[in-house]
Amino acid sequence: MILVLRALGIGDLVTAVPALRGLRRAFPGETLALAAPASLSPLVDLVGGVDALVPCAGLAPRALPEAAWAVNLHGRGPRSHRLLGRSRPSALRAYACPEAEHVDGPEWSDGEHEVRRWCRLLEWYGVPTDPTDLALRAPEPPRREVAVVHPGGTAAARRWPAERFAAVARELAGRGYDVVVTGSAAERPAAGRVAARAGLPGDAVLAGHTELAELAGLVAHARLVVSGDTGVGHLATAYGVPSVVLFGPVTPGQWGPPPERTRHRALWRGPTVASIGVDEVLAAVDEATCAAAA
Repeated sequence: MILVLRALGIGDLVTAVPALRGLRRAFPGETLALAAPASLSPLVDLVGGVDALVPCAGLAPRALPEAAWAVNLHGRGPRSHRLLGRSRPSALRAYACPEAEHVDGPEWSDGEHEVRRWCRLLEWYGVPTDPTDLALRAPEPPRREVAVVHPGGTAAARRWPAERFAAVARELAGRGYDVVVTGSAAERPAAGRVAARAGLPGDAVLAGHTELAELAGLVAHARLVVSGDTGVGHLATAYGVPSVVLFGPVTPGQWGPPPERTRHRALWRGPTVASIGVDEVLAAVDEATCAAAA
């Protein structure tokens, strides 16, 4: 068995897809198991090639199945290295971490793009990867082809002001888009306020009403996605849907769409996401949709 640790969120899983695919191609006869949150199971199915999901959220000590190879796509250690050590692997493939007594690995590089970071790790160990191999299998199309506005995000510092999302949603609706506002159940009140300020109907608020597979299907068949630096933006990149993703304080150089993906626009104006204006977002929408139509 090859056991891969990536016990994080939606965007983290999507950025690890090329590395997972590299392992699948390199070891077609081995069981490939992914230690990740159980809630990501529908998305793991869309990645393809993963034989088993080992429920694992965070780095608290827990039992793990025995593995011939343990691959750390979670971090640089030492906690993640030590957690994988519980699988008693014959080989740990991970970034060097003397604190965890693991020196057989490449050096970590701050600021490296998250997709390339994990591809570089595997290539160090002789596993070829393709950093552009990000596509996910698309679920069945929903009944609506929409423009997705996703104002939420786990970190408050990454959230663009709700009134600006509302202004963008109002303009998109005026251009003829069927706009929906997505988010988690906890974000439903905020999504409702965005929709109300934008003058959208009540059924435009999908926050809290879409399971992960439904959300992926919505994004996969959308006309446009506008979001903060969160998992929905990564889904748009994976599905090649025109998107505008707002960054701050983290730069898009680490988590943004790869530069060769021309139908995606990553906006960053310094450490404060609020520095980005509504007109900038709408101009980026025009650029992304024009690139998609070309």
